[in-house]
Amino acid sequence: MDGTFIYNKAVSGRNFVGRKSDISALCNLLAQGENVVISEPPRAGKTSLITQAFLNMSSSGSKSFIALTVDLTDIRHIHGFALRLGSCLLAACYSTPSAYEKACEELLGGTHLIFDEASFRKSGAVLSSNWELDRNDLKAVTLLPYALSRSIGKKIYIVFEEFQNVMKTEDGDLLCSLLEEAISEDRGERKNLAGWIFTGSRVNAMKAIFGKGRHFWRMCERLSLSKIETREIIDHVLRGFNATGKVIDKDLLLGVCRLMDNNICYINHFCAICDSLTRGYMMEPVLNEALSILLSIHRPRFTATMDDLTTFQISLLRAVLEGQTKFTGADVIEQYGLNSSANVKRLREALEKKEIVTFNMDASGSETAAKVIDPLFEYWAKTYYFGIEL
Repeated sequence: MDGTFIYNKAVSGRNFVGRKSDISALCNLLAQGENVVISEPPRAGKTSLITQAFLNMSSSGSKSFIALTVDLTDIRHIHGFALRLGSCLLAACYSTPSAYEKACEELLGGTHLIFDEASFRKSGAVLSSNWELDRNDLKAVTLLPYALSRSIGKKIYIVFEEFQNVMKTEDGDLLCSLLEEAISEDRGERKNLAGWIFTGSRVNAMKAIFGKGRHFWRMCERLSLSKIETREIIDHVLRGFNATGKVIDKDLLLGVCRLMDNNICYINHFCAICDSLTRGYMMEPVLNEALSILLSIHRPRFTATMDDLTTFQISLLRAVLEGQTKFTGADVIEQYGLNSSANVKRLREALEKKEIVTFNMDASGSETAAKVIDPLFEYWAKTYYFGIEL
């Protein structure tokens, strides 16, 4: 049963807050046959946005389509990627073993990809292999959405979750190249048959794939999630508390929004804790206690993050938290003991690889902004780890 404040899963409908312009932008891009990249931190609202967009498209009478999700969280091998993608596609379009077998024979004939009924009954795997997969097999899987679309007469949207994990396989560049070939070949017809949405929560890893012309150059449109307006968050929270007969001061809510950088997942979790702590008017001590509980839940993750950093990396992180921007400047290097500009570059790359900070660069390669990716971690690191005054 859903609670008043939902933070443990994707939401849609009345529980979806704000981002109307993002929904409209995504729907328009998909309607125009564009492929989309959404790289945002964990729990930023990627899945909720996509779910709501598809609901809007369905309710607006858009041409019939099938939308499916391919979760790559646990994918570490090319073989696993191919079978996961193929299985999700077949399961979304058909529902019986006989239909799976027929589709494999007709659409994947001549490959090492098969429907194995024994494997299906044992593990639910729709697609199996009878030999080690080769490039031809992998290409057949990437082209399968287009073949299926022609077969069932519906457009197919494939949503990849945690797409950056393809680079953890034996040859992530090969997988990206095959997907590029599938998207680029006969682009005029195929954009009406299938669309691809690439999502990932490791912001810097996704930037390494889709940025700087490495892969999918001019094949995908980047959609950045806008910050949910504070007014919309406050209205959402007040409605939630009113439903349970509770009251909270708007000024206190403004402080919560600032602290959590309008991250709706953290705010919903925080409000759920507040809701459990009192029966009436919420005073500041209740909010302080709720914040303490929320931080205690995430503290093991935060301390593990800091324990994984070297002394130099911690020094650069402190410089970021204290608002420094010219990290290669002599005064900053001396103040934080960063040794040299060459060392700063290595430290910056390390913090990016560990998905703690994202650095924006200008055309000359100089930093224009540095941002800690997780707002709650940023608050914890400032106040509890470094003791920086807010």
